[in-house]
Amino acid sequence: MSSQFLWATGLGLYVLVVLFLTRIPYQAMVDRGMEPIRAVYYTRKIVHMLAGGVGSLAVPLVFTDLWYPLVAGLLLTLFTWLPHRLGVLMYWFQTPENTNDVKFALMWAVSVSALWWLLGDPWLAILPALYMAFGDGVTGIARNALVRRRSKSPIGNVFMLIVCVPLGWVIGGHADPSIPWWGVTSAVVATWVERYEFGPIDDNVLITLAASAVLLLGSVVGRLA
Repeated sequence: MSSQFLWATGLGLYVLVVLFLTRIPYQAMVDRGMEPIRAVYYTRKIVHMLAGGVGSLAVPLVFTDLWYPLVAGLLLTLFTWLPHRLGVLMYWFQTPENTNDVKFALMWAVSVSALWWLLGDPWLAILPALYMAFGDGVTGIARNALVRRRSKSPIGNVFMLIVCVPLGWVIGGHADPSIPWWGVTSAVVATWVERYEFGPIDDNVLITLAASAVLLLGSVVGRLA
């Protein structure tokens, strides 16, 4: 049994633990009088960061084969989709109004594996996923705290930019060839498109697609300065 398989299994179990343990802060928020839907949005962002963000950072550290994060991400997509299909939602972070949690898992799997395959650099490959996990996560928490409802207020994008630009600079700068300014550009573009949704195409889809496109362009054009 390979070490990569063991890591994939361990990280998968870690994600499941995060999914189920986040019921605790959800219940605590509701017990203190918070509207359940606001508690759901807080919990979802916690899942974004602890599951998606930590899982993303682990990819280049423990895997040398892109198939492991791809398969693991697709299995997580199935795991989050089935409750919607069967009508037994994990109510502390899922809602019947949308399947954004499913799209998060799907776009994570697709963007990480596709960029790794195209660029050959696992660190660059996780950059859009980090924007989606940490950037969008902080954005949602800021909006929920300040606007007190799910919204696309620009204040959230300010916090997202603060988180994403350093990620883009550092990871882009350590790429081979080094493309720090393309990393920054991808962060700005990801932050800008986060404000939009087009029917079933939500911000998870737009963030990963837009940031990936910028990084692919940067890998072709090369260092800007």
